[in-house]
Amino acid sequence: MKSILITGAAGGMGRATASLFQKLGWRVFALDRVAIEKDENIFPIVADLTHEESVRAAMEDVEHETDKLDAIIHFAGVYMLDSLVEMSTEAYDRIFEINVRGVYLVNKHFLPLLDKGSRILITTSELAPLDPLPFTGIYAITKAALDRYAYSLCMELQLLGISVSVLRAGAVETNMLGASTTALDRFCKETKLYSCNAKRFKGIVERVESRCVPPAKIAAKCARILKKRHPRYAYSINRNPLLLMLNVLPRGLQLWIIKQVLR
Repeated sequence: MKSILITGAAGGMGRATASLFQKLGWRVFALDRVAIEKDENIFPIVADLTHEESVRAAMEDVEHETDKLDAIIHFAGVYMLDSLVEMSTEAYDRIFEINVRGVYLVNKHFLPLLDKGSRILITTSELAPLDPLPFTGIYAITKAALDRYAYSLCMELQLLGISVSVLRAGAVETNMLGASTTALDRFCKETKLYSCNAKRFKGIVERVESRCVPPAKIAAKCARILKKRHPRYAYSINRNPLLLMLNVLPRGLQLWIIKQVLR
């Protein structure tokens, strides 16, 4: 029986993917800060990815059940929308700890359970290779950093016969969309520099996020990627055409358009 570790397993994408791989006959280690329901071939693992000792303890829990993982899929992450000059230092540090450092800690400590032929799939964002929009910059920066980390890891682990890929997902029907709306409402109320612009930006974000896909579609995409004999480095799903069109333009023109829309 193949074994897989899924982080962020209590969230929409993680839960859907855990359920799919259970149906496919895999042993699923479902890691999150809160435990999901234990089921046949689903083993809940509770850990805080921002604390190294917690991640190390999670690895030991998995090691009690198996001496080999065939795959790790990373979904754990948080969304944040804020101004780069108004957000708190604590908030800045927190999103990097969860979105970037947490992935690093899991890969570092679970590496002994990976063998030649194992796979690591890291969910970044469709924003990772794109120029960030205002106020979503902090989220895009962490995802871009994660994307570069993943490529560097891919370069290294290929020497051990372990493949690393990223899934650049667009908007998905998860609690993260609700978090996005909450963050945007809070930002519009609290910002002292961009009050007028923030209200217009809210309309743009709502239009971008209205085109979302169900978590089951992400799960199916992950299963297809892991089946590939020679997976590519990057896969995309549900890319937003407006964002793609904007990024085709010269950066000077991008800046001018955003300024006209939001000022």
